[in-house]
Amino acid sequence: MIGNSAGRAFLGSFTSAGGLGITAVSVDRGTGALTVLGSTDAVPDPSFLAVGPRESGTILYAVGESAPGVAAAFTVDGDVPTLLAPAQAVDGDAPTHLALAANHLVTANYTSGSVTALPVLADGSPGAAASVLRHEGSGPDTGRQEAPHAHQVLADPSGNWLVSVDLGTDSVRVCALDPATGALRLHGETVLRPGTGPRHLAFHPSGTLAYVLGELEPVLTVCRWDAATGRLDVIGETPVLPEHETADEAVRTYPSEVVVARDGRFLWTANRGHDSISVLTLDESGEKAALVATVGCGGRWPRDLTLDPSGQWLYAANEHSGNVSWFAVDAETGIPRHAGSVEAPAVSCVVFV
Repeated sequence: MIGNSAGRAFLGSFTSAGGLGITAVSVDRGTGALTVLGSTDAVPDPSFLAVGPRESGTILYAVGESAPGVAAAFTVDGDVPTLLAPAQAVDGDAPTHLALAANHLVTANYTSGSVTALPVLADGSPGAAASVLRHEGSGPDTGRQEAPHAHQVLADPSGNWLVSVDLGTDSVRVCALDPATGALRLHGETVLRPGTGPRHLAFHPSGTLAYVLGELEPVLTVCRWDAATGRLDVIGETPVLPEHETADEAVRTYPSEVVVARDGRFLWTANRGHDSISVLTLDESGEKAALVATVGCGGRWPRDLTLDPSGQWLYAANEHSGNVSWFAVDAETGIPRHAGSVEAPAVSCVVFV
């Protein structure tokens, strides 16, 4: 068990590629260092995790990025996460992301191009799928956009809407979730530039802006968000890598994650292939982003990027090199400085309690 002097985080990984499943780590708040406590492979390929509260303590949720896909809940009272109940089918294949909203666990199912809502039961575990919302459409990249591919789903800052980012259709969908029945209803869809392949979205602390990161093209799309009407409107685009570093088609870059600073001054992206972290500044309005630097990610193929709760440390989950690197964030420039790493085979995400 860890003491009160340390924080706690969890790492997801691909068991099919040699990963340990879900790994619990302690976090040194002073140095950012991670120390492995224990792991479980109770769910196959738990590629993304989410932390939620319950009456008796913290609970950890995971997708199983398999076919068919599953979702599960874990208690984390000890050093090894413990499966709370049998994993539930999400009625979709390869769920890549999940979030908690309106007393439901919601998953984005990549291969099926759908979003699933599962009720959270009294003990914190997910129940049987209540509804599935299937996306429609395609994009110009015939290899990656032949059909819908929902990659992320999350609640907006107001908690009144769900947004789902679809790489296959170059769009972001806004949905309503009925907290009583779990029914998902499509409210609107914002179409982005064809071929950008949007992967993940992050909101500005003001709650009035959203930043959508492309995977098929290293570009950030800035959008205005109106929570009153559930409307997302594109403002503009900003590259997340210098143009001369994206011209070589032999070394393609596939950005994976976007993170916004707690004070809204900076934004970071993780870039697979380029194996870097990009640093962008945001103007006072948050509507204009400017690329100012790139730094090495401390490994290869950074699949995830996460800020710790203090906003002082940035963590990159480097899937192909099998390690999580941590960086001290310069409060004045936003530029991360590499401070250490820990081994984590086939790691895919980092989440904090």
